[in-house]
Amino acid sequence: MAAAAPAARDQAAVVIEGAAKRFGSVQALQALSTRIAYGRLTGLVGPDGAGKTTLMRILTGLLVPDAGRVTLAGFDVVQDNDAIHVASGYMPQRFGLYEDLSVLENMRLYARLRGLQAEGNASLFAELLEFTRLGAFTERLAGKLSGGMKQKLGLACALMARPRVLLLDEPGVGVDPVSRQDLWRMVQALTDDGMAVVWSTAYLDEAERCDSVLLLDRGRLAFDGPPGALTARLAQRSLRLEDVGAGRRAVLAEALDLPSVADGVIQGAGVRLVLRADAGSEQVRALAERTGARLAPVPARFEDAFIDLLGGGPGGTSALAERLGPVALDSDIAVSCRHLTKRFGDFTATDDVSFEVRKGEIFGLLGPNGAGKSTTFKMLCGLLVPTQGEARVAGLDLRRASGAAKARLGYMAQKFSLYGLLSVRQNLEFAAGVYGLRGATRRERIDEMIATFELGPWLAAAPDALPLGHKQRLALACALMHRPPVLFLDEPTSGVDPITRREFWTHINGLARKGVTVMVTTHFMDEAEYCDRVALLYRARLVALDTPDALKRSARSAARPDPTMEDAFIHLVQAADLADEAAA
Repeated sequence: MAAAAPAARDQAAVVIEGAAKRFGSVQALQALSTRIAYGRLTGLVGPDGAGKTTLMRILTGLLVPDAGRVTLAGFDVVQDNDAIHVASGYMPQRFGLYEDLSVLENMRLYARLRGLQAEGNASLFAELLEFTRLGAFTERLAGKLSGGMKQKLGLACALMARPRVLLLDEPGVGVDPVSRQDLWRMVQALTDDGMAVVWSTAYLDEAERCDSVLLLDRGRLAFDGPPGALTARLAQRSLRLEDVGAGRRAVLAEALDLPSVADGVIQGAGVRLVLRADAGSEQVRALAERTGARLAPVPARFEDAFIDLLGGGPGGTSALAERLGPVALDSDIAVSCRHLTKRFGDFTATDDVSFEVRKGEIFGLLGPNGAGKSTTFKMLCGLLVPTQGEARVAGLDLRRASGAAKARLGYMAQKFSLYGLLSVRQNLEFAAGVYGLRGATRRERIDEMIATFELGPWLAAAPDALPLGHKQRLALACALMHRPPVLFLDEPTSGVDPITRREFWTHINGLARKGVTVMVTTHFMDEAEYCDRVALLYRARLVALDTPDALKRSARSAARPDPTMEDAFIHLVQAADLADEAAA
C-alpha cells in the first residue's frame, strides 16, 4: 500500500512549535514542541487526560491550537485546513463506521467523502481489501465484524486517499493479539513505504515497538525519543521475586508499600518490582528473605520506565477491600460450568465448555475476538440461557435460582452497564436500589464508592462526559455496590492508561485476598499473568486451561526460550488450527 510522496518543502512530516490548547480552566496542551519524521512509527502515550486525543485532533485540523504553530506534510493545520484533510488519514478511537452498511458500502461511502469516485478506483479498493485481508468479507455488515476486523476496515477507510501522514487513535483497544499482529504488519508496511504513522496507545508493549515515542503528562511533553532510551534509565532497577507462589498477592501488597519500590505487578508465580531512583534494594531483599523468595534482576520494560517517570504506581493497599470482611461460601467451588453450549440459530457461540473456579481465585478468560468469551460470561451471569449444559454460581443453579444467584454476583460489562440519561450519582443510586440496599447502608455504600473511586467532582455529570478511566471506575463501583462474593469483569481495563490499570488491579488483588472470586476477560496479555489460572477459548471451544507460567512453557522453543503470554496465546491458537486441519 504505497503512500503519497513526502512534501518537498518540509522534510519533517509533522512540526509542532509551542502548541497550546485550553478548555475552560483545563490546560490540555502546554507549549508542546516536537518533530515527527516520515517513514517512522511514532507512539503517543500518556495517562488519561494527558492531551493525546487533543493533539490528534489538532493534527487533523479538527481543533485549532490557542497558541503556537503546527504543520502536517508542509501544510499549516489552521491556514491550510482543506489540504490537511487530503494529506492525512485519521482513525479516531470510535471511528464512524456505519454498522448497517457492509464492508464495501462503508469503503464506497468513505471514498465519496474523500472526493473519490468508487467506480473509477476499483484498483485502489482491491489493493486496500488485499492489504487488510478483508476481501472475503465485502458483503458482511460492519456491525457483524469482530473487533479486529472493524479496526482493519477503519484502517482501510483512513487510507482511502493515500495520505502522507496516518493518525491512529488507540487502534489496538479491544483487539486480540492475533489481530493486533495483523495491524502491526500493515503499519510496518506503510512506514517502509515512507508514510509517517502516529499510533496513540494504552498498550505499552505497543509503544515499546515504535521507532519513537512521545509521552505526554498533563499537557506537557515528558519524554521524546526512542523507547529504549527511556527504558535504559531503569538499568539495575527492575527485579523479580521468584517462586513466591500462593502468597504472591500479599507479598506484592507489602512490596508496593515499601518506600523504595515505585511499581510492582504479579508475573506468573512471581512478583516483578521496580525500585525508585537512588533507592537501594535492602528492603526488597529483606522481604525476599522473610517470604522465602529468590530475588533476581530482570531486564527493564518500557512499561516500568513509563510508570516510574510518572511518579510510580498507586500502592498496594485497596481501601475498598480493607472495608470488606472475609467472604463466606458454602463450597470451595464458586463458579462452575459443565458442557456449556450456546447457539444462535445455526451459529454456535460457545461449544461444550466445562471448567471450575475456586473461591478466592482470579480466573482469566482469553481468546481472539469472536471466540465466545462474552457469551460464556453472560451465561455464567444469568444474562443468557444456555442452549445446553449447566452453570452454577455461589452454589446456585442459574436455570433454577437465577434471581438468587444474580444477587450474589457483580458484573461489569464490556460496554459499560451505565445509564447515559442518568448522572453519575443517579447511576450509583440506581445500582444500590437494584441490589436491594436501603437506608443507612445504601447511603454508606454510595459514599464509600464516591470516595474510593474519586467520583466526587463528576457526580452531576452524565457517564459519557467522564474520561474513560473514570467511566470504568463508575462501572466497577456499580458492580461492587452490594459486596458480591463473585465478580465478573469483562475487559475492565480496555483502553485505560497503565496507572488506572494498576489501581484496578490493586482493588482486584485485595478483593481476592478477602475471598472474592474474580473472573476476568482481557486482551492485555500482561494482565493474564496476574491470574491464578487462564482458560483460552478459540472458535467457541476451550482449547487450553492452566497457570500462566505453564501456558508460557508450552510455547517454549529454541527460537523462543523465554516466551511471553502473547507468544503463548498465538502458539495455542496456531496449535488449535493445526489440530483442526489434521482432523479435517
